[in-house]
Amino acid sequence: MPRRFPIKAKLALATLIPLVVAIASCWLVGVFVLNTRIVAEARSTVRNDLNAAHESYRHELESIRDVVRFTASAPSTVRALEHGDRVALAAILPPLLKGEQLDIFTAVDATGTVIFRGANPQAFGDSQVENPYVARAVAGETLVGADVVPLRRLRTEGDELTRRAVITPVATPHARSSQDGVERSGMVMVAAAPVRDAAGNIVGALYAGILLNNNNLLVDRIKGIVFGSDGENATGRATIFLGDLRIATNVKLADGKRAIGTRMSEEVYAKVLLQREKWFDRAFVVNDWFFSAYEPILSPFGVPIGALYVGMPEHPYSVVKVKMGLLYSGVLLMGALLGLIVSHLLSARLAAPIHELERLVRRVAAGERGISINASSRDEIGDLALEFTAMTEALARQEEEIQGLNRGLEDKVRERTLELERQGEQLLDTREELHRAEKLAAVGALAAGVAHEVNNPLAIIRGNAELLEMELPADSPSREEVAIITRQVGRVERIISGLLRFARHEERRLDQVDIHRILDDVQGSIGHQVSLEGISLVKEYDLTLPEITVDGDQLRQLFANLIVNAVQAMPDGGTITVATRFDPQAASCTVTVLDTGGGIAPEHLSRLFDPFFTTKRSGTGLGLSVSYGIVRDHGGSLSAASPPDSGALFTVTLPCPTA
Repeated sequence: MPRRFPIKAKLALATLIPLVVAIASCWLVGVFVLNTRIVAEARSTVRNDLNAAHESYRHELESIRDVVRFTASAPSTVRALEHGDRVALAAILPPLLKGEQLDIFTAVDATGTVIFRGANPQAFGDSQVENPYVARAVAGETLVGADVVPLRRLRTEGDELTRRAVITPVATPHARSSQDGVERSGMVMVAAAPVRDAAGNIVGALYAGILLNNNNLLVDRIKGIVFGSDGENATGRATIFLGDLRIATNVKLADGKRAIGTRMSEEVYAKVLLQREKWFDRAFVVNDWFFSAYEPILSPFGVPIGALYVGMPEHPYSVVKVKMGLLYSGVLLMGALLGLIVSHLLSARLAAPIHELERLVRRVAAGERGISINASSRDEIGDLALEFTAMTEALARQEEEIQGLNRGLEDKVRERTLELERQGEQLLDTREELHRAEKLAAVGALAAGVAHEVNNPLAIIRGNAELLEMELPADSPSREEVAIITRQVGRVERIISGLLRFARHEERRLDQVDIHRILDDVQGSIGHQVSLEGISLVKEYDLTLPEITVDGDQLRQLFANLIVNAVQAMPDGGTITVATRFDPQAASCTVTVLDTGGGIAPEHLSRLFDPFFTTKRSGTGLGLSVSYGIVRDHGGSLSAASPPDSGALFTVTLPCPTA
């Protein structure tokens, strides 16, 4: 008798084979898509990072150009060059060289002969007409860019620059092989501008520069702007190359030292410096693989002299790919195991009625009684009738069981539906919060950019004010006005410094403060910002309100924003009510600002704290989003409402521990 192949096994195989094929296909496609998306995302990120690094490099060049150009236009500089007055130049150039953190600041006459070097006053009288920047400047052109300064010219600018320019090559794996020895030339960011007298005649020129060899300030600044301000913990790296040699970098060697003196790979060298094209791909950097971006640094005359690099280690992305792959594989494996269990149970359940029918047929054929069958004979038709009867009984029982399962399933579906609805509401709230956080992060980045842009003209204003103060006689009545300019510039610089601290999320300065005192200070000084004509301020303070631990300056900014908004919402006058309340049960302090203006339109309430959203023609849309960020950073909440028969109501709730 041939060996039987049970129907249970056939059913199990019929279920498992398509399932295994589908799971294997999903795994292969999923791993491929996951790997491709992560690599594409990394490449896109370094492409954007290189753009940001290029802008930082360009801003540094423009800052040097502005210092040179505005110094060249100063009347005192013009007079000093007209008369070859080294004493006057000594009072102008060295302070600016130190204040602007320059390495070179030199004045030449109309023939290109050096009159005074701010970094090396003892060296003068030599000709600089071979310097293309000086040659173009005395010809009347303002020029800015990068230049490779040989050792001979560096010596005239000072022994310190000669020492700093020395770069000793360091061999690393995958690096381009080179027979070049110790590098003694310097890569300098240079700006030169002509100096003209009142008639427009060129009487000389100024040129200034910053030596990049062993100068990591720029690459660290690029790293902080592009990859965040958390120092050594930032994932990205930045480098400036002279040719193929690293002269400034925050890439580290295995011993933790900066990898100055190492070289780029041959492949990158051919692409970036020989073909003058950008590079966006994986590259082996010093001792590890990085997602890298390079772009050539060209002189103003189109000659490639180096490269700018940013990159992120590949290892974190590899770890993410492995984790996601393992998670994805685990999910599919669990699905396969679940499918195997379900297939086993399903095949056993489907085979049971067939075995039962076979058993009943055998019992009837053996002459067993008590089985109700509608068959008059024991032929094939009788067996079919018996099997049909057994089948109907089994179906009846199964139908009853299925109905019970359906009822239970409906109950579970209703419960699951309610649970999903609750989770959906939570997800919407979370997504809204994340969306708002992303917008606040964009505000922070914008604040940092604005502060960086404002710093350059502020430095020029301060420099020119100091030059003007030096030019005025001691008894001049204008010296007080110049001093006022200097003080106000200092005040703006402090404001910019605070803006940068907020944009970079630096640590808050926490202290025990009295909210009522802060509110009084804000209400007392608000008149300097907006007119309070027709405005009535009403205070409703809860005297039991304790002192709380917060950043007092940020709270002043928060309450000033809310009160100024309330004043601006009532151009025809009205009443502003500032109230406080202490809830010891909830350990919270509440401050409300209520005005009698026109209120807030319902369609504007959901977007009120979004960055750049404003209903004012002259507003920036940043005040309420910054206020929201301040409250959130303190662990509190800020909400807005428009009560009936009133204006706008803003409620600030802050944690207020009672112990």
